[in-house]
Amino acid sequence: MRLGLHTSIAKSLENAAIKAAEVGANTFQIFSASPRMWRASPPAPSAVKLLERARDRHDLFPLVIHDNYLINLASCSEPLRLQSTAAFRGEIERALAIGAEYLVAHPGNCKGHSVEQGIYAVIRSLAEAAQGLDTKKLTVLLENTAGSGAALGSRFEELGVMRQFAAELTDLKIGFCIDTCHCLASGYDVSSALGLKQTVAEMDRVLGIENVRVIHANDSKGALGSHLDRHAHIGRGCIGEEGFRRILNHPKLRTKAFILETPVDEEGDELRNMETLKTLCRKSSLRK
Repeated sequence: MRLGLHTSIAKSLENAAIKAAEVGANTFQIFSASPRMWRASPPAPSAVKLLERARDRHDLFPLVIHDNYLINLASCSEPLRLQSTAAFRGEIERALAIGAEYLVAHPGNCKGHSVEQGIYAVIRSLAEAAQGLDTKKLTVLLENTAGSGAALGSRFEELGVMRQFAAELTDLKIGFCIDTCHCLASGYDVSSALGLKQTVAEMDRVLGIENVRVIHANDSKGALGSHLDRHAHIGRGCIGEEGFRRILNHPKLRTKAFILETPVDEEGDELRNMETLKTLCRKSSLRK
């Protein structure tokens, strides 16, 4: 299985990979630049080369990049949408330069406008951001959301429509990243055996399970349908250890890359959450 976490590039791209390996990961996620700045410089070729060597040395595949917090592809304010589109184009360019397999994006917020208008804005933004770029080696993954406020993407149907129509306007490959905390908070019961079975079936029917490439493994501080986007340590939230044991070992999910985005409240939290995931996988094997 591919189990990983989000690591910092503050020291270097190479160090982000080394940090992932130190906690026993074999996949990882990073920001390609500061997540709170509109403009960013391209990575130095020398830094990319060191990252490639570290990934090969520690078997760290795939590499996932998460886009920055300022981008709102769904904005119905045209100036903000255009600024977000330009920033997302930069994310695509850096992901290609770094050699990442996946680029995760939140659809965005369409406050003040209809869901249909917001979805249309996302589709336009994706097509414009990718225009003229050779993106064959990259897949953009639309992430489901907790559904608070006017955030798009809390329902699988919304994500599916975005992919369907964006595919008609661009050569950009589009898949999905499913966040377990966001699933529970938005009303998909991934904490119970029956709920997980129904959720995966719905995911497969609407999105195509083959298009789900990454799973953000996060327990949830909020209850089912709370729309609260608050991540918790694995087993310490409303999904619980048994919920994650079922998720990790579901036959249609085991081949996905699981990425932790859990809190770091104390030193060692990253390692503890990683070990919890591994233990839950082993427990399932022992039961068989």
